[in-house]
Formats: sequence, structure tokens, C-alpha cells
Amino acid sequence: MTKLQQTAAAALEGVLHDGMTLAVGGFGLSGIPADLIEAVRDSGVQDLTVVSNNMGVDGKGLGILIEAGQVRKVIASYVGENKLFAEQYLAGKLEVEFTPQGTLAERLRAGGAGIPAFYTKTGAGTLVAEGKPHEVFDGETYVRERAITADVALVHAHTADTDGNLIYRYTARNFNPVVATAGKVTIAEAEVILPLGGLEPNHIITPGVFVQRLVRATARIKDIEQRTVRTRSEALAG
Repeated sequence: MTKLQQTAAAALEGVLHDGMTLAVGGFGLSGIPADLIEAVRDSGVQDLTVVSNNMGVDGKGLGILIEAGQVRKVIASYVGENKLFAEQYLAGKLEVEFTPQGTLAERLRAGGAGIPAFYTKTGAGTLVAEGKPHEVFDGETYVRERAITADVALVHAHTADTDGNLIYRYTARNFNPVVATAGKVTIAEAEVILPLGGLEPNHIITPGVFVQRLVRATARIKDIEQRTVRTRSEALAG
């Protein structure tokens, strides 16, 4: 059986269902699996719990799932770029579980490693720690955090081979490796797909054993969340 699918919709066929937990790689709009996110929107699946560093911006990235009303709960570390998200949260239409960024990464990594929970000092004594078990180690208070395992994980890679081995590009790597290991089913989109054996083994970041399905990413302009531009004279002036 081949992991390579013809379309993003085909890659998601049979794995989406209402009420599921979806972990998604990316940081803002960098390294997001845009084709797969659009396919989730087009599927019409509802009542999603989405785990991601943030929810993109209005009209782009995971923001399109918010616009479509498909998301019930978000587990994220930052949501400040999405106005509709803020409106739905303040109106009580969207449940939000804020998690410090490093803690979120570790919760995903732990989920992929089969570790059910861990202790961290991050968040101790704040709202983040309310209702969570605490423990004292060496005189310091730690908070117990549960690992995250998603029903489906969606990631974006730059290069893959047909067995699902993945290589990411620069900062577009971000949360993708930990998301890839945290899914019961992981689906990757990649800009370049080579035959099996086409990747240098030492360069592989996510081994194909973690990836069940693969699709070639559509060539598209990579969006930037905020573009700040100065004239050359202003820049040289400091």
C-alpha cells in the first residue's frame, strides 16, 4: 500500500469525524498544512478540538475553520492575531485552553512518546495552574501537565519521500515534528516528494513510521501575518 494520496481530500478520507481532536503544525502562517486545513473545512466536520500554537489570522490558516463554525475548543499558546476568534471566545461560543508555548510543545512531545503526564515549573502560581495537581521537588513547586494525543495530526514538510520520511525547512519546522508524533493518524503535506531512498537518512527529522498518509502540497504564495516596510533611506538611518 502506498502512503501517497492524489489530493488532500483523499488523504483525509475516512479519518475525520465530528467531535474529534485535531493537532495542527505551524506557527502563525509559517509551516502550516494549508491544503489539509482547507480540506478539513470543505469536509464540513464539526465540533472540533484544535490543538495548535495559534489559530492563524482572519481568513487564513486555521482561521478558516473558525469562520466556518467548525471549532468548539482550542488548545493554544497565543491567539492574538485572530479577531473573529476573540469575538467568539468573549461571546462564550468558543472554549479556550491557554497553555504556555513550551508546555504545549512538551505536551505534544510527551503524547508522541507515550508519556501520560509530566511536571513543570512553568505556570505555577498562575491561572494556568488552577485545578491541576502540584508537587514539590527540591523545594520548588511544579504543576502536573497532561500529554496531548490527537485523533489526527496534520503537518507541513518541505521534502518527503514516498514512505513518509519528512524534512522541514528552516523556521517552518516549528511545531510540526512534535505534532507529527502526537497523532493516532498523521497526515503530511510536502512541497517536494522523492522516491523512497531519495533522502539522506541523517537529514530526516520525522521518520516515516509516524506518517500514515502523504500528499503533495499545492504551490502557493506563502502568506505573512504582518508585513512592516520601511524605505531604504529610513532603514539606513537606523
